[in-house]
Amino acid sequence: MRRICAVNRYVRPVSGTLLRRLALASIIANVGIVVTGGAVRLTASGLGCPTWPRCTDASYTTTSEMGVHGVIEFGNRMLTFAVALIALATVLAVLAHRPRRPGLLTLAVAVFLGIPAQAVIGGITVLTNLNPWVVGLHFLASMAVIAASYALWRRIAEPDGPAVAVVPAPLRALTRITTAVGVAVLVIGTWVTGSGPHAGDQGAARNGLDPESISQVHADSVFLLLGLSVALVFAFRAVGARRATRAAVILVAVELGQGLIGFVQYFTHVPAILVGAHMLGSCLVLLAALAVQWSTRERRPVAPAPRAAPSDAAAPVTVTA
Repeated sequence: MRRICAVNRYVRPVSGTLLRRLALASIIANVGIVVTGGAVRLTASGLGCPTWPRCTDASYTTTSEMGVHGVIEFGNRMLTFAVALIALATVLAVLAHRPRRPGLLTLAVAVFLGIPAQAVIGGITVLTNLNPWVVGLHFLASMAVIAASYALWRRIAEPDGPAVAVVPAPLRALTRITTAVGVAVLVIGTWVTGSGPHAGDQGAARNGLDPESISQVHADSVFLLLGLSVALVFAFRAVGARRATRAAVILVAVELGQGLIGFVQYFTHVPAILVGAHMLGSCLVLLAALAVQWSTRERRPVAPAPRAAPSDAAAPVTVTA
């Protein structure tokens, strides 16, 4: 027990600034793994390592016989370890932070555990020869980890008081609906990807959906999302919610950029470079939608507990002989 106390005496508490930087690094790293994962698929390197968790039946690493595709796929697998190390460092930083913050450890652990879960799904995609439904699930798992990383980053900067709404309840409901539609757009987008080219390998199967029909469904859902987002801009402005208005304007701008990329890639027969840009745009749309969600409420500092008045029993007593 004395040794533990002696060790704790020399452990320097982690500052809130460092903690927030680690959380931001986790967001960037997880977005990066989405983009590099897209590069694996777009270069037809999805089966560059034909098995999992090994790269080949006899080796955990790529071999010269596997060529550039093996290097690309193996490199993406190695990046997963870097992302996991950042997440682990964030968990340890949360544990070392003083004073302890409620809720931070849960979010940090969720991000950390989400990475091996995502890696397992990635392994299943290889073992199922890049089944398009599993590939889509792999992408959505990355989106979930990014959302948890963003929640942690925002929560670190907030005080520990209760969350208080800063816009009327109907607008908070509209914000939640908009976020839900944004998630639906991401899901349908994976169906579009699974029906078109860039399967990740020449022998990979497609999901069987008609590319033109499912692309139209995706476009309709994007128009719905854009309409809801524009409505949020005017609604927030009407109630004087400046911070929420700015967040909604940024969301609309990101959606317009993402929509432009989507239309150009559709009419130019889905070039690989635009598909990669579209995957990055999907991450940015998610982050912008979450920013709008956070802008509808705020946390205020916890009021210090009032000091108790000294009791009569504590008053000095004079003893006389």
